[in-house]
Amino acid sequence: MSGPCLVPAWSMPGPCLVPAWSRPCPCPSVLAVTHSSVTRALCNSRFTYEVAPVFVLLEYVTLKKMREIIGWTDGRGDGIFSPGGAISNMYAMLLARFKMFPEVKEKGMSCLPKLVAFTSEHSHFSIKKGAAALGIGTESVVCIRVDESGKMIPADLERKILEAKQKGLVPFFVSATAGTTVYGAFDPLIAVSDVCKKYNVWMHVDGAWGGSLLMSRRHRWKLDGVDRANSVTWNPHKMMSVPLQCSALLVREEGLMESCNQMHACYLFQQDKHYDLSYDTGDKALQCGRHVDIFKLWLMWRAKGTIGFEAQIDKCLELSEYLYNKIKDREGYEMVFDGKPQHTNVCFWYLPPGVRYIEDKEEKKKQLHKVAPVIKARMMEYGTTMVSYQPQGDKVNFFRMVISNPAATFEDIDFLIEEIERLGQDL
Repeated sequence: MSGPCLVPAWSMPGPCLVPAWSRPCPCPSVLAVTHSSVTRALCNSRFTYEVAPVFVLLEYVTLKKMREIIGWTDGRGDGIFSPGGAISNMYAMLLARFKMFPEVKEKGMSCLPKLVAFTSEHSHFSIKKGAAALGIGTESVVCIRVDESGKMIPADLERKILEAKQKGLVPFFVSATAGTTVYGAFDPLIAVSDVCKKYNVWMHVDGAWGGSLLMSRRHRWKLDGVDRANSVTWNPHKMMSVPLQCSALLVREEGLMESCNQMHACYLFQQDKHYDLSYDTGDKALQCGRHVDIFKLWLMWRAKGTIGFEAQIDKCLELSEYLYNKIKDREGYEMVFDGKPQHTNVCFWYLPPGVRYIEDKEEKKKQLHKVAPVIKARMMEYGTTMVSYQPQGDKVNFFRMVISNPAATFEDIDFLIEEIERLGQDL
């Protein structure tokens, strides 16, 4: 293998760090087609070095760089690309259980005490789904209260850990969220890590949605404390616009994934091979054959550079702030919670004139709950735009505008506001 194609973009001189849109370079869609064409033609599966040597090395250098960005010393640790954030989160729970009770690998759950995991009320459903898949059970996932902006309350986390211990349960896993699905909230990672350290509990950060803010010097402070985590989920196929699927689990402790998952299948992972066996990455995964997810991320990083990704992410955050500023005091709009959006999630109600002046609070709430579904249906019928909606707790249906497309413009935001008003004017 020749050297140049294995050198990561971030280690190369100036040109690779210039944003893609300021120089002649393939756009993401062209890169996606390139990736798809190459990987399908090669039909590679990444489980041993000899079947996919270049892709194994690309994964090695890229995961190392991602761990450096998290803040782990010299990028040390481990990691793997998985089919999605839900699987990455399940990997983290699997590792946390093995770390505390390694005998579970051979003897199963019957040899363990009753385990309990903790996550916020606003966390992704994949935490409970992972508990179900691993035999821990959804009832063993304790939800922690959040504040008005959707951030986990560390004092409630500590209180519920103590309650669990008093009941004879064993706390083994805390999942903090960096960028919740609905509000886009970032849990206070430093305070959460203090609680985890105090009670010797594995700290995971689900950064599937918000982890890419680590690429932005302007916004990475929202993940302060992520370097204290034992594991981190990071989905480049979200804010970094890498084509699906591209989800990484990063792990602080080197070798733990292999100890947890390896089966020593001698017909694949022979121990007398004449190269570094750490490059046979298949034995640390739950899968054997794995798709070459790394190539598209490496290719886009090579084209855009770190600064290019940063500019893209900053632009999306700027557009969300623009939307917030346009509607926060505009007649007919109400924000779901006070303050600027933490991520690109902008949550708001639109109150048509027919609802705006209803005096009875319960009746107004009842009618407002019907507004977003009707406007969303009209959006789909006209095909002009698409915005998600949902209730949250005691809050009736509201719009959740999430901006992740770097091609969006301020004019698009203006159109969105006018279109919502047009479609909802007669309600």
